Amino acid sequence: MENHFGFNLDNSYSRLPASFFSYLDPTPVPAPEAVCINDKLATSLGLDGQALRQDDGVAILAGNQNPPGGVPLAQAYAGHQFGHFTMLGDGRAILIGEQVTPSGQRYDLQLKGSGRTPYSRGGDGKSTLGPMLREYIISEAMYALKIPTTRSLAVVTTGEKIQRETLLPGAVLTRVAASHLRVGTFQYVAGRGSEKELRLLADYAIERHFPGAKAETNWYIRFLKEVIDAQASLVAQWMLVGFVHGVMNTDNMAISGETIDYGPCAFMDTFDPSTVFSSIDHHGRYAYANQPTIAAWNLARLAESLLPLLDPDPETAREIGQHEVERFASSYDRYYLDGMRRKLGLKKSEQADKDLVRDLLQLMYEHKADYTNTFLDLTFEGSSQGVLGQSPDFIQWKKRWKERCGQNEGGWEEAQELMKTGNPAVIPRNHRVEEALRGAVQSSDYAPLRKLLRILEHPFAHTPEQREFAKPPDPSALPYRTFCGT
Repeated sequence: MENHFGFNLDNSYSRLPASFFSYLDPTPVPAPEAVCINDKLATSLGLDGQALRQDDGVAILAGNQNPPGGVPLAQAYAGHQFGHFTMLGDGRAILIGEQVTPSGQRYDLQLKGSGRTPYSRGGDGKSTLGPMLREYIISEAMYALKIPTTRSLAVVTTGEKIQRETLLPGAVLTRVAASHLRVGTFQYVAGRGSEKELRLLADYAIERHFPGAKAETNWYIRFLKEVIDAQASLVAQWMLVGFVHGVMNTDNMAISGETIDYGPCAFMDTFDPSTVFSSIDHHGRYAYANQPTIAAWNLARLAESLLPLLDPDPETAREIGQHEVERFASSYDRYYLDGMRRKLGLKKSEQADKDLVRDLLQLMYEHKADYTNTFLDLTFEGSSQGVLGQSPDFIQWKKRWKERCGQNEGGWEEAQELMKTGNPAVIPRNHRVEEALRGAVQSSDYAPLRKLLRILEHPFAHTPEQREFAKPPDPSALPYRTFCGT
């Protein structure tokens, strides 16, 4: 095929041991049609978005043709799913290659919903349009919020109906990631018992994501440190915007520190630490407030997988791994508190800041305040919505906070400018996401989707147009529920 798309593909993962993956082509689909092409992302990757819209480009994005230089494969990995260990793999996704950009960066291009693989178990390997558009919306919103994330290059419909609870339109998402290496990838290789294979995988991950680690005597310890720090930063950023991942299994924790897998995720409206959106998380394992604890638990599983590389002596290796994992809590607290200072306009660090944050969150919880809009009200000195603003305790807290802002060299003006960069005007409100998906899936009306994507593209712009999309949903007797969505 003529390469007028700009593909510059390498396939370094395919040069790892054959047990790490299975070669196979995506399953062809009958009538692919592009519904979303991310032109700005395409350009940054060195691809031509307009060329991808043509029939031969859409054929690649649907899996009907391989791109020039592509070597399609499904990756094997394992994972603790809700705490239970399982051997897994790409059951409905195929890596088509690694795009090397004009600046020399390397990104995986993966087709999600591209048919059965050897790891599909009982699944059909397909995806439906709603979940693929959902991932497109929220992953791009996360990118705009400056939170590390996989991204979405395209969504194409397949021209077929997929059987779920009802017949739904099929779709394929093209996901872009720094890599698809997961904690579960290391669990899979460690579980096979080959230290040689484990070392090859770790060396590959270090070279791809943390090449500076090679300056250390034991670069595997440095690698573990780097992954822990990246995850501490990432989860803190989730918490700061009220994001609930929903399915923090070890196979959904990327070594690169990017957010990966946007199945049952959602953003909080009313602040409640126990918030759970996933329909299958019956015991709140992945609730909003549990996310830092679960991240540390997942990282302990990574450390266990790396033990043979940390030290020849098993007991010493365990001590090293435990020590590094225990560092997660302090790293997370530092990232989170620094982020909260920005959200509250506090330039310098003070000992009492932690209490100031804790007291605000407690008041927000007691008065059922909207998480995002409470910080916006503080930013623009608006009247806090609902009963929170009338609470004597909140009025007293606000006085403490204003005094604290006065310690900035630039006073309130400096605090407000800082807050504008830490408090988004809009998030992907769940009712707005559902509105966009409903129009697309039920009537092929993509206008609400395109408008939502445009509004979310610059969340810190604080424009008048964004105010409509900042409104929380009307009260409902039923809690909002999300589904893993295949």
